[in-house]
Amino acid sequence: MTNKELVQAFYEKVFNCWDISNIDAFMHDDYKQHNANILDGKDGFLKFCSLFFRKRPHMNIYHMMEDGDKVCVFVKCTLEDGTINKVFDMYRIRDGKLAEHWDCVEHNVEGINPINGNDLF
Repeated sequence: MTNKELVQAFYEKVFNCWDISNIDAFMHDDYKQHNANILDGKDGFLKFCSLFFRKRPHMNIYHMMEDGDKVCVFVKCTLEDGTINKVFDMYRIRDGKLAEHWDCVEHNVEGINPINGNDLF
């Protein structure tokens, strides 16, 4: 499995199925987190999921790029209540598992009409 395939499977099997039962197959225990609101480690990610999955997110991947051990993903995240977030995630892969994560999120983009006429996604 390529690094890009790993990340794509992670989004589908964990985020879109709201299923953390297979997290050991995707993530190192010492997963390093660069989001200031999430703790390091697999346990930090699982704590985040316990709150995030209550919102019933669905991730639509629009673009993925792979450069060596890094994979970047541009995602439309739609929550059950209709909230839409625009997300850019970058992962570092080590030995076939997620080792590190960075992100930028633009919250609540539903209904925005860009002044330049360009689509947000």
